[in-house]
Amino acid sequence: MAGAGRIGQGERRPTAGRWGLVVAAVLVQLALGAVYAWSVFNKPLQEAFGWSKAEAVLPFEVAIGTIFIGSLIGGRVQDRRGPRPVALGGGVLYAVGNILASLVSDSDQLWLLVLTYGVLGGIGLGAVYITPIAMLTKWFPDRRGLITGIAVAGFGFGAVITAPVAKTLLNNTTDKPDVFLPLGLAYLVAVLLGASFFRNPPPGYQVPGFVPVTTGRAPAGTRVYTLAEALRTPQWYLLTGILALNVTCGIAFISQAADAAQAIAGVSSATAASMVAVLGLFNGAGRLCWAWLSDQTGRMVAFGGMLALQAVCFFILPHAAGFALFAVLAALIYLAYGGGFGTMPATAADYFGTPHAGAVYGAMIVAWSIGGVVGPLLTATLFEVSGNSYTLPFTVLAVIALVALVLPPITRLPSRPGAARPDDEVTGP
Repeated sequence: MAGAGRIGQGERRPTAGRWGLVVAAVLVQLALGAVYAWSVFNKPLQEAFGWSKAEAVLPFEVAIGTIFIGSLIGGRVQDRRGPRPVALGGGVLYAVGNILASLVSDSDQLWLLVLTYGVLGGIGLGAVYITPIAMLTKWFPDRRGLITGIAVAGFGFGAVITAPVAKTLLNNTTDKPDVFLPLGLAYLVAVLLGASFFRNPPPGYQVPGFVPVTTGRAPAGTRVYTLAEALRTPQWYLLTGILALNVTCGIAFISQAADAAQAIAGVSSATAASMVAVLGLFNGAGRLCWAWLSDQTGRMVAFGGMLALQAVCFFILPHAAGFALFAVLAALIYLAYGGGFGTMPATAADYFGTPHAGAVYGAMIVAWSIGGVVGPLLTATLFEVSGNSYTLPFTVLAVIALVALVLPPITRLPSRPGAARPDDEVTGP
């Protein structure tokens, strides 16, 4: 007789097909992560329309700034209706925003680029982004840190593909906004294809042989919190603050990566664009590596490492002698930046449980929007007031990262722990 809990002959394992969902999630995130290639557009748009650096980066800032609207709405709907309709709807909005951005034709239409690429694209991006994260934490309670790292790694790798493609398209046309049309169509195909496979596990889903750990460095089960309950804890705000400050530093550099490489290291625009593409690998790798490391060291130790690494790199970066040192420092910043997004979903699940992960972490994405607006705007402004030098903005970012180091040590698990019932780990179809 087969022992209790074993899978009978011919019986389908409850975890069957879950790795296929990971592949679908990565495909979707690759399309979304194209937003990180924006720095490739900065100079072409400035030269084509006479915009300032601050104006050229505005659509990117608005896109990141509106992400939380999509993630908040999408996260709540996802918890009730499942991930597929949210991802499909958000994917269409994201792609349409990019496609409509191709209609920009003169310098007076910055508002149109902000509305299409920034507002429509940003809200759609946020709605799609949260769905695979919440979905996969439910399918993989046994590999929470690693799987959330994989779930968002594709986002970091998106610029690896998009940056060189966008650069080639920009070089082959005098009407720079035209490139948003083929890019938007490609995003539409990728998101619709991947999202069509999304689904939550069935009620009562459990991983055979996995016993949730309720004590230790990275507890797999805590008391289940709704969004309203999570918002009444100081931990939600501390975690959001950590993510916001990590984002502020990293995305400020991402928004200027190509320009900074040319100004500090003296490389050509083509070399700078190639560097941005390669750096996307480190953005993606950081999401995997730091998420895995946080399973071993504890989440807050990992966040302390990310912030300390960025502080050191930003202090050195304006004085980097040669392209090799600049590229190494840039890669480390990308690693730390990506690590925040790879680690925070698992951290939120540790602190607040997974049944309402879409809503709880979706609301936490406001940190991305805050950092995405403050970081690039601060950097562009300080660059211009300091006489077109990156020394002041990068030094300020180093100080921000240092100050942020006070948060991880004081961010402890909520004081009312309790194991969630197995069937509490799944909600929605």
